Amino acid sequence: MALIEWTSNLSVGVDEMDQQHRKLVSLINQFHDALKVGHGDQIAAGILVQLVQYTQTHFAAEEHLMARFGYPELHNHKKLHAVLVEQVGRMAEKIKSGKMVSPVSIATFLKDWLSQHILGTDKLYGQFITASAPR
Repeated sequence: MALIEWTSNLSVGVDEMDQQHRKLVSLINQFHDALKVGHGDQIAAGILVQLVQYTQTHFAAEEHLMARFGYPELHNHKKLHAVLVEQVGRMAEKIKSGKMVSPVSIATFLKDWLSQHILGTDKLYGQFITASAPR
């Protein structure tokens, strides 16, 4: 069973962003699957690198979209993005340097952060963009 199931509840109503969110969910689920078969430590660093890289790509696309539509909370949203990139980067550095980091705590952190971020702040920009988009 996946750690995060993609449901329509996670949709922000913007196809491009929903596709990217699905990719993030997939990466987190890959990490979780590795944990279930006892390979979490072996692949944790690799998946975190992929997550950091893809998350930065996604955040840039999301921020560009918000700027294009004049989303008034863009500045605050960018701050939230920067905090996550910093947190995940620190986890990856700890793993690379050989420090003990619980893969389960990483998976739980990522699941909780992504779910809360999408359901909270991302839903708000989705509503704004949907209402602002030409029909």
